Amino acid sequence: MKNIITALLSILLFTSCHDIPEYGNNAKGNFEALWTILDEHYCFFDEKGVDWDEIHDRYAQRVHNNMGSQSLFELCSDMINELRDGHTNLSAPFASSFYRKWWSDYPQNYDARIIQQYYFNFNYRTLGAFDYGLLSENIGYIHYSSFESGIGAGNMDYILAYFLRAEALIIDVRDNGGGNLTNVEDIVNRFIDRRILAGYISHKTGPGHKDFSKPYAYHIDPIGDGHLSWGKPVVVLTNRSTFSAANNFVSIMKSLPNVTIIGSTTGGGSGMPYSSELPNGWGIRFSACSILDSDGNTTEFGIEPTEGCAVDMDPQAALDGHDTILDFAISYIQRTASGLGD
Repeated sequence: MKNIITALLSILLFTSCHDIPEYGNNAKGNFEALWTILDEHYCFFDEKGVDWDEIHDRYAQRVHNNMGSQSLFELCSDMINELRDGHTNLSAPFASSFYRKWWSDYPQNYDARIIQQYYFNFNYRTLGAFDYGLLSENIGYIHYSSFESGIGAGNMDYILAYFLRAEALIIDVRDNGGGNLTNVEDIVNRFIDRRILAGYISHKTGPGHKDFSKPYAYHIDPIGDGHLSWGKPVVVLTNRSTFSAANNFVSIMKSLPNVTIIGSTTGGGSGMPYSSELPNGWGIRFSACSILDSDGNTTEFGIEPTEGCAVDMDPQAALDGHDTILDFAISYIQRTASGLGD
């Protein structure tokens, strides 16, 4: 997977290097440069039903060369937010834009303090971005906060060895905003005993909205001899703030036979980001390369929980120290282990 992603990034960079008109370093020039960069390289226009030409005409009539940098930034930020994409950000020396509605309009469905205090009495272990401990029900629990932080193979062996006698494992990626896709492989490879099709990647081949390569399959191999793997049941906990690389992780784990996804639909964010620059030096980062699941479907809009396992946190129960998503997962594991089913 690592070599495939590296190769595709190289292809993406190569295919992006066609002639681009020069734009003046003024409000109109920077606006047109921004619109054109996205027009030629953004990858989700069709999936999101965005009429980018109409958006250009609507916003362009508000641009004039006498407007200040702050006003131009606000206008351009509003325009790119029409893409409804958490991976698309405009950066200036005084601010960076963020599209927040992919998570802000949904329940948070996670409170670390509740788990730390009421489920572990603060007696849990921390290793990098991993908090882990053994629940009283003899179920292992890991919260992984960011795929920006990797973990060494030996460190992962220690964690799995700690859960050797546990009957199941809960991996909590709620509020995990993503990070490095190669770290996804380093976790998934502990839960498979054969090579798996992880998904597909499709990159832009030209400036047209439909100019994409044929989806290219990528695979993940088991960790191999000399390291611990996990063959018992696994539950993955999700919320709307499970995004980007964490979304990719959930997509792959959901395809495995012994894994159940519990919680709420993830935040999506399946586009591999790419960066460019406007004439005034502002940076634009956006989704330019689509990652599909193992069935060839987009995951940009999020991964749904396993059927029958969509759960929100109950705010009143949370006041009493209960995480109803985690409670559901524990109950689900116990029912499954006892043969009672769902």
